[in-house]
Amino acid sequence: MDSIVSKLEFTSVRSAFRNEAGDFTTWMEEHIDALADRLGMSLTVQEREAGVGDFRADLLCVNESGKQVIVENQLEKTDHSHLGQILTYMAHFDAKTAIWVTANPRREHEKAIDFLNEVTLGDYAFYLVKVETVRIGDSAQAPLFSIISKPDVQAKEVGEKKSELSEKGKTLIEFWTDLLHLMNTKSQLFGKRSPGMGMWLSAGAGKSGINFNFWIRKGDCKVVLWIDHDHETGIKNKVIFNQLYSDKIAIEEELGISLNWSCSDEKRSCAVMGSAFEGDWTERALWPEIHGRMADLMVKYEQTFKYRLRKINV
Repeated sequence: MDSIVSKLEFTSVRSAFRNEAGDFTTWMEEHIDALADRLGMSLTVQEREAGVGDFRADLLCVNESGKQVIVENQLEKTDHSHLGQILTYMAHFDAKTAIWVTANPRREHEKAIDFLNEVTLGDYAFYLVKVETVRIGDSAQAPLFSIISKPDVQAKEVGEKKSELSEKGKTLIEFWTDLLHLMNTKSQLFGKRSPGMGMWLSAGAGKSGINFNFWIRKGDCKVVLWIDHDHETGIKNKVIFNQLYSDKIAIEEELGISLNWSCSDEKRSCAVMGSAFEGDWTERALWPEIHGRMADLMVKYEQTFKYRLRKINV
């Protein structure tokens, strides 16, 4: 019996769209919904090759709120020139959302987009989207969009705090610096992380979208396993969470504490939170104790959850 399932084949983007402006941008103008649906928004093209002095914005769109959106296409490696053009177009058209579609996103520009999403205030939003082309069997080639970077509510909150509370930001950097110094004597989990001015610090847990986080809040310092592997429906996040939760008794025995297991239909992500310290984290005299408890609990988190996560297939 012939199989009803065919293999998805990745093809060269340039074999489908030989010319960026003439082929790909024209296709995008006619099929903007393919990109909009992937981003979870509504887009209507107002103008292709919209003039800005000597430059041309590939697509000038409006979203469901009637606000301007810039779409800039690049079928090569991302470069500084296109990043500068995007900011220029946003300023000219008073657009607060920009979507950079590229066949080859550089890590440096991914970090730049993440940075812009963090430090810009209000409703500014930057997206970095990778485009690939695929076919099934003898079908025509079709673009496949993958979101590389996008706005993050937590990061935006951190950015707003940076601009409003510079003194608190300095204190946070000092707090995280001391914690990382201690943590790195116990584990290399956070070995590549640098201190920041946010209320949280994260490190990868070995599976995409799952992180080990240090959280500090007023009156409480936590260690958190944050599960956001599935950015679409959140269904896989709950599958991962439930598999861990089925081993709740053993996990809490290994850690030596009770945990807050947080998962609901209202939220896409899930979290497993452990309290390391209750009290005012800004009291510098308490930092040695706070850092010691947080680092020790994070080491236990790493030992307890990492091998369990490796066994989970979703």
